[in-house]
Amino acid sequence: MTKWPDVPRTKFQTGSGADCQVPSFRPDIRGEADLVEEVTRVFGFDNIPTTSLPRLSATSRPVRTPLQRRVPLARRALGARGMNEAVTWSFLARAKAERFGAKQQADLRLLNSIDATLDTMRPSILPNLIDAAQRNEARGLADPALFEVGPEYKNATPTGQRTVAAGLRSNMAVPRNWNEPARAVDAFDAKADALAVLAAIGTPMDNLSTQPGAPDWYHPGRSGLIKLGDRVMAQFGELHPSVLSALGAKGPAAGFEIFFDALPEPKARTSRARPPLDASPFMPVARDFAFLVAETVLAADVLRAARSADKDLIQNVALFDVFAGEGVPTGQKSLAIGVTLQPRDKTLTDAEIDAVAKKIVAAVTKATGGTLRG
Repeated sequence: MTKWPDVPRTKFQTGSGADCQVPSFRPDIRGEADLVEEVTRVFGFDNIPTTSLPRLSATSRPVRTPLQRRVPLARRALGARGMNEAVTWSFLARAKAERFGAKQQADLRLLNSIDATLDTMRPSILPNLIDAAQRNEARGLADPALFEVGPEYKNATPTGQRTVAAGLRSNMAVPRNWNEPARAVDAFDAKADALAVLAAIGTPMDNLSTQPGAPDWYHPGRSGLIKLGDRVMAQFGELHPSVLSALGAKGPAAGFEIFFDALPEPKARTSRARPPLDASPFMPVARDFAFLVAETVLAADVLRAARSADKDLIQNVALFDVFAGEGVPTGQKSLAIGVTLQPRDKTLTDAEIDAVAKKIVAAVTKATGGTLRG
């Protein structure tokens, strides 16, 4: 390069020991990389041969963590269910935060907030979604269905932040039409959304159980927890009328919150190939059972007990009726379940089917104290 004797210079040492002086009108050249770029540009980028980086392994490894991979899967599942994604602030007013579990967490308060009405980190995404639904309704969207995947804050510790997928459906689940009765949103709509996401992110669905105990911003009799063992994977239900009233929302509204961090890490697979199709050539056998159990017994306990009676033959167990009233003793209810048996190596005889049925009745009786309804 041309020397400029009367201006400040920056020197770059080359491999041969020669000095390279830089003109004053090129302040962008500050290091070796800049010099190499200048030489390459003059030589021509097309004249440089392409050399691939060495491969560290035979197959490429995933860059994203399991938690990072769950986020787009959840977004896709909720979008496929007709919900629209919203992006809201990570903070909200103190009064709203206290309605959603921030009463005992003073450290969620911001000391220098950008707005006096947004002075607390959000303990839940739901209040922001309720506000967003109200704004949409004010602009003519009668039945908003919104979701957001983002952080919630339990406290100010390093482990106090968790990634959550939250959703809200408001007003009518089925609008007025000629084909079927109109109905408002309820807890089962929120539960279906939560289960769809859990299935999409790889949760073992057969091991899930639904139990009461949702937080107090949900309706106590129309809400629940979805658990995997002792882990709370999600909570869902209709929003409590007093909470909606405090936020200025009309309702009804049903929401859910799914906790990605609660899902255990998936086990490493030895192969990326799909497992072979395990289809049986024999026809399945369906049998129905009705059990009388105490009112406090959970249907999930009955289903779990029936499924455990014979894990090799029982393919599916489903609840299809709950009844309490005339013909059922006071303090009890009738739970009717359908059990599907799938033989693998031969057609089941009547004696074998009866033997499995006795195992199911015995398992339910032992686990719940229920009796077979006559």
